[in-house]
Amino acid sequence: MQQQPEALIVGLGNPGVEYERTPHNLGFLVIDQLAERNARSAGERIRVNRPESKAFTGLGTVGKRAVVLAKPQTFMNLSGPSVASLLEKYSLSPANLIVVYDEMDLPWTAVRIKKSGSAAGHNGMKSVIGALGTDEFIRVRVGIDPNPEDRAHRGPSLVLGKFRPSQAKDVEELLSYTAEAIESILAEGVEKAMTKFNRRARGLNEEER
Repeated sequence: MQQQPEALIVGLGNPGVEYERTPHNLGFLVIDQLAERNARSAGERIRVNRPESKAFTGLGTVGKRAVVLAKPQTFMNLSGPSVASLLEKYSLSPANLIVVYDEMDLPWTAVRIKKSGSAAGHNGMKSVIGALGTDEFIRVRVGIDPNPEDRAHRGPSLVLGKFRPSQAKDVEELLSYTAEAIESILAEGVEKAMTKFNRRARGLNEEER
């Protein structure tokens, strides 16, 4: 029998093949990575294909913690009601929530865990915070800006353009690193995970804020 989940882990993204393998769908890709790395009963990988609360979900175990993995299918900017519904369905509070998503304000390959905070202009996070009525939940931000010194290039092509073949190794390493960070949050707590996994992007001398 499936254990009562202790945490809801949500990746933000957009449904549809046209958005696959784009920076804006890094949240979905991290959920897929967690599903591959972890198991449900009988050692099978977690399958995130169960439709509920306008999301695809999968139940399983990450480390020793029973979790729900979720990918809202409402498009990024409307993710909040799906997340709120899933928390209610599984009798969880925002304190049991981890949201992972792309962050234009962090350089490419940077990872930043935060315990709370504003949406910082991210429309998916605005929707989640608005639906929950609180910003007191853990988020894992994944940097996507390859050239943070020049903001003129920012726009739809940055978040919605397909990853280039030359980025393939970076993408796989980033997904693995981010999944490990979430596993650490669940196993060791957010403070230790922040110390271990909050990292600056390669080539930068100072930690991003």
